[in-house]
Amino acid sequence: MENDFLQEIKTAYRNRDLETLDKIAIPTDRVINKKNDFRSVLMLSCNNIKHLNKIEQLEADCIMLNLEDGVSKEDKPFALVLCAIFLRRLRESDKKLVVRVNALNNGGYEEITYLNQFMPDAIRVPKIRNKKEVEDVCVLLHDDVDLHLSIETADAWHNLSSLKTDKRVTTFYLGILDLFADIKLSQSLINRDNPTMLYMLSHFLVSCKLMGIKPVSFVYQEYKDLDEFSKWLSLEKSMGYEAKGCISPQQVLHVNKIFVDEAKEFQRAQIIVKLFEMHQEQGVTGFVDDEYGFIDEPIYKGALALLYKQTT
Repeated sequence: MENDFLQEIKTAYRNRDLETLDKIAIPTDRVINKKNDFRSVLMLSCNNIKHLNKIEQLEADCIMLNLEDGVSKEDKPFALVLCAIFLRRLRESDKKLVVRVNALNNGGYEEITYLNQFMPDAIRVPKIRNKKEVEDVCVLLHDDVDLHLSIETADAWHNLSSLKTDKRVTTFYLGILDLFADIKLSQSLINRDNPTMLYMLSHFLVSCKLMGIKPVSFVYQEYKDLDEFSKWLSLEKSMGYEAKGCISPQQVLHVNKIFVDEAKEFQRAQIIVKLFEMHQEQGVTGFVDDEYGFIDEPIYKGALALLYKQTT
């Protein structure tokens, strides 16, 4: 059945059969993931069925289902419907599923209206400029769906403190390349030692924190240079960042490793050890906990090792 489903949508997409894909994209209620403690945000283009099919296997805490950059104008209608199909398929997910729509004046409003039927965990709006645009989106957006904003225009930067107009506005992403271009700053300034760059990171972080907004640091485009990427992560963590955009699974692994909340992980390990030992006394060495998922002896031993490391 699984292979039949994939083959059907692959065939329809290959044949440019939007009508068939529309019939598969049946609106449905989803269990909204309201968790906001994600670290890694991995970008996936919604016209890539192979990648969409692997969402649950990916290590990222948050999946950014992308309809904007990297999706050609001709492919955008197909990407939108494929996005809806996979949202319907993933009715409940431990990953936060966020859809990055196109700019509001380039089909974004219409995409939000359509996606309301399929209940993504959040909608991310690029090229946002001002409070009025945010308010307009909130009128359209389903009451249970969060709103994320890309801060990548000069207007958005200038109006930053006024953009949280609704409790559904929870997360801002720093779009550093577009932002620098819009305010006429050279991208050569995007390096770890440049005071302007450090100011931008600091200002964005503090402004978000004062509003109760989650700040997500910029995507590092040189995805093969993991050494430099790790240095950026160490800097950002020292500043107070807890999340970063990614464009490769390797970047995700680095983010998850560096942006770990050690106190929370220690507490989690303590609970896992206690739960396992309680079940072990009853002869049970493998079970599912509602909050911590599947726990068995290897997971127990891993928790013990973490506790030992913390106390030595």
